Amino acid sequence: MSNSIFSTTKKAYQDLEMLFLLPLIVAALAADNEGAGQEQLTGQALVDYVRTHQNLFEVEESEKNNERMKFLMPVDFVPKPRDEDRIKVVVKRKLPESFNPLIGDYWAYCKDIIKHIRDQSRCGSCWAVSAAEVMSDRLCVQSEGKIKHQLSDTDILACCGEYCGKGCRGGWPIKAWEWIKENGVCTGGRYSAKNVCKPYAFYPCGNHTKEIWYGECPNQSWPTPKCRKACKYGYKTPYEKDKYYAKSAYILPNDEDVIKQEILANGPVQAVFDVYEDFRLYRKGIYRHTAGMKRGAHAVKIFGWGTEQISNSTHTIATPFWFLANSWNVDWGEGGYFRMVRGEDNCGIESMVTAGLMAT
Repeated sequence: MSNSIFSTTKKAYQDLEMLFLLPLIVAALAADNEGAGQEQLTGQALVDYVRTHQNLFEVEESEKNNERMKFLMPVDFVPKPRDEDRIKVVVKRKLPESFNPLIGDYWAYCKDIIKHIRDQSRCGSCWAVSAAEVMSDRLCVQSEGKIKHQLSDTDILACCGEYCGKGCRGGWPIKAWEWIKENGVCTGGRYSAKNVCKPYAFYPCGNHTKEIWYGECPNQSWPTPKCRKACKYGYKTPYEKDKYYAKSAYILPNDEDVIKQEILANGPVQAVFDVYEDFRLYRKGIYRHTAGMKRGAHAVKIFGWGTEQISNSTHTIATPFWFLANSWNVDWGEGGYFRMVRGEDNCGIESMVTAGLMAT
């Protein structure tokens, strides 16, 4: 009799437990299905979803951005460094709440170098373009404005070869820095730049605000340029004497305060992040991945940080962000720049930050 009562009671408890657990199970399955659904969204469905599920950044469909997404790097070029591969750093200085070298007097002597926006055209050269950009900034900052040159992304792209990766099909930023330590990099600039050794090899595609129209680009990627150890015709300085070198190359810890301290001490840094479909829609604001599948990887420059008060229907939240420079010309994003949420390792932006000291 007692066994029968015990069995009945046990079953009753099990039934009650299932009643409590069932809604949780259903909710978990629904969340999984929603997550899977978010990843598959494209087109107007993706636009509508992103607009209704976040209020940090504005989105729009753009044919130019559709084309740009075709020339991202494969995700193979976003390595996951081990702790022993990263430099050991202790944060020793008080860090400001915000820092933007494009305004104010900090690094005023380098402002024209740091604000420069490049255009990688139809080539997955972001790894070389952002490396040359950060090296240019750091050369100026670390020389206290005495050395002001745009360094050549084409020299890195064409001459680093398989050591760095696959040219217009992607490369490893840290390898670019290591290569510059041994081989140096000459002066450069955007396509058709004057008074430099090696301007960028490819012209900007189509129409851009206040720029010369060079024509449309091919549907496919440009081929990786051949390495020529010579400056363009008419440039007077010999190639070997036009070079600048890095003294060191390193990967930073995944730590926002360490990244901030590095920027303040030595200049902007290079970062690689995973690119999802919703980044294609970015117009302005603070980007946070919300929906859409992974499309590839991209290398950019981080040059500052800040916080913005973002309001919704019920409250206001202080949202920390990074200032970044893209290489998709000045009519993309916020004048060629964009912002991304800070301190969350959004899309891996804080996981693979590369830098080095320049020989000045």
